[in-house]
Amino acid sequence: MKSDRLVAILLMLQRREQVTAAEVARELEISERTARRDLDALGMAGVPIYSVQGRSGGWRLLGGGKTDLSGLTESEARALFLTAGPSVAAEGAAPELKAALRKLVRALPESFRSQAEAAASSTIVDAQPWGIEREAVPPSPLLEELQTAVIRGVQVKLDYTDSSGKRSARTAHPLGLVSKGANWYLLAHTEKGQRTFRLDRIVSVVLSDAPAQRADDFDLARSWREIKDHTERYRPPIEVHAVCAPEGLSFLRTALNDKLQIGAALSDGRIPVVFHAPSEYGIAGHLAGLVEWLEISSPQSVRKHLAAIGVALSERYAEEA
Repeated sequence: MKSDRLVAILLMLQRREQVTAAEVARELEISERTARRDLDALGMAGVPIYSVQGRSGGWRLLGGGKTDLSGLTESEARALFLTAGPSVAAEGAAPELKAALRKLVRALPESFRSQAEAAASSTIVDAQPWGIEREAVPPSPLLEELQTAVIRGVQVKLDYTDSSGKRSARTAHPLGLVSKGANWYLLAHTEKGQRTFRLDRIVSVVLSDAPAQRADDFDLARSWREIKDHTERYRPPIEVHAVCAPEGLSFLRTALNDKLQIGAALSDGRIPVVFHAPSEYGIAGHLAGLVEWLEISSPQSVRKHLAAIGVALSERYAEEA
């Protein structure tokens, strides 16, 4: 479920005594099936809503539609803002979404507000994978403990294995968590400056009572953007092999700014080409419109991205076909 829809549905429940899936669907411009799935997901996530069966039934927020959300426990409030926060932190997030989250903060009991605000700014979700896509790893069992450390603002002791396989104990001041593609990272301040730790390399974590050091002007989104830009600037490009129909070659040259190695035509007339790209996901999206003429041979990951893009396009525009 998209986090902006979660916020919108909660605000609807707060404004009204009861909502139906049809009303949610109409207001959010989604299907009733999606609306029902979102409402079910809210309940499963621990948000205190319940369904009323029958012709005049619908969904209600525990305590009544005019509740100040005091029905939320502290852990439920934290879970809600951990989910909604990344959408607000994302570049280009709508001002309406930011305003909605501020309203939700004000609606919470005052004793919950500081942790809710900390939770909202503790995590970034960057769905686009790295250029050379790593194999997805299972979510770290330590993720929840690290989220707690970030929200509480306390130091942690990490047992960490670096890229060379060397294991060491680290004291870290957690700054935030980032989900990049299918992998998680902890941004933290250490005695050697700011560092990024892959969660799948953290063997154990112990929270302390000592407060974490964090600059007043620290911005997780800005810091992650700088890390990502630096990584992508020095990452070696990937080599893409493909075959292109003659009539599509001029379009391919335009798309790649003529940075193209062209081979001798094959027996079927198609032309082998080789080019370099900084990102597997990015080049798949860039060239998806040339599918009529272009077939990617390798790497396999680019082919997988193209297939996923095709499925997404088909689902999005199937009703208009």
